[in-house]
Amino acid sequence: MGPLEGIKIIDLTSMISGPMGAMILADQGAEVIKVEPLAGEQLRHMAAPHNGVNAPFYSCNRGKKSLAIDLKSKEGKEVLLKLVKESDVFMQNFRPGTTDRMGFGYEELQKINPNLIYLSISGFGNQGPYAQSRVYDPVIQALSGATDIQADRDSGIPKMFRIVIADKVTSLTASQAVSSALYARERTLKGQHIKLSMLDSVVAFFWPEGMTGLVFEDNEFDVRKLQGSQDLIYKTIDRYITAGAVSDAEWTGMCNALDMKEFIADERFATSAARVINAEERKKITGDEIKKWHSEEILERFQAEGVPSAPLLDRMELMDHEQIIANQTILREKYEGFGEIRQARPAALFEGTPSKIKRPAPKLGEHSQEILNHLGISEETQSRMVEEGKVIISD
Repeated sequence: MGPLEGIKIIDLTSMISGPMGAMILADQGAEVIKVEPLAGEQLRHMAAPHNGVNAPFYSCNRGKKSLAIDLKSKEGKEVLLKLVKESDVFMQNFRPGTTDRMGFGYEELQKINPNLIYLSISGFGNQGPYAQSRVYDPVIQALSGATDIQADRDSGIPKMFRIVIADKVTSLTASQAVSSALYARERTLKGQHIKLSMLDSVVAFFWPEGMTGLVFEDNEFDVRKLQGSQDLIYKTIDRYITAGAVSDAEWTGMCNALDMKEFIADERFATSAARVINAEERKKITGDEIKKWHSEEILERFQAEGVPSAPLLDRMELMDHEQIIANQTILREKYEGFGEIRQARPAALFEGTPSKIKRPAPKLGEHSQEILNHLGISEETQSRMVEEGKVIISD
């Protein structure tokens, strides 16, 4: 039994900033009912399907049940409200005010279920000039400083992360917030409304080292001038690797491994602060030496000297790397109709209440009938709703 066994979650979120968070909670034992429009949520249509489900949707919605229903209809609203009465968490990522207009805002649902944890995810928060704007990951990257962090070090041209980092950071924040709210409810016996914006989540995520120059007003500096120190990518004879020396011991180890002991006490690099100030010069010197070695040999020397280092794996190499295999980081499971499915296993390893992937991602409306039966909706009513296009019941 997972740590959230017995918790029931209604997931009205779409795309990634929300679905991934609800998926984490499902892995941890919660029953997650994904409530979708009759056409299916947008992510279902973003890639070619395999057995009716595409890979991005699968990886954000595994372990959930799907209820495909028309929430604009009287019957659809009644079904949702019945679910709310017996649920612990309600998650939505519509623009601010949308669920209020639909009749599913926090104030309404709290009357039905005072213990409900209600999570609202927005792009920019409820106030400000962007509050009602449509949002996708690149917009948050633009406003959060991400493109400045990723900017080309030579030309200064802004660049974006090539993953939807804002959506996923928001989902991680959402799952943590829901867990904390559930814990608080154990002590207060009350539900609450959690408001979470993608922009706030990403700015908070970047702040510790990405915004160091903004922390102390009396000592403000242009942090962009020091960002180059993180690009620790070096070319060897046969491939690219990374190696870094933060502590004095690691710098000594790097110099020993590269047979450049004369730089151990060099005043430009003798302290951590000096190595940051002279980062570009340090990287050029070490890079010129590293390129003389084959990757396997120099990585062995770095490891022997206690220098943090690794090869730069391409994504097709990932599943076969010995560290990934040793940790069982990638799960391989077979499901009827899908064949072998590869998924990153739930990252947190609970000793007493282990997480697990309970089922594959659902097809649209796959669990509609099961959920409606549980709520006591008669077969006659279900048949009429299907005929009138108010619910999808998938075989």
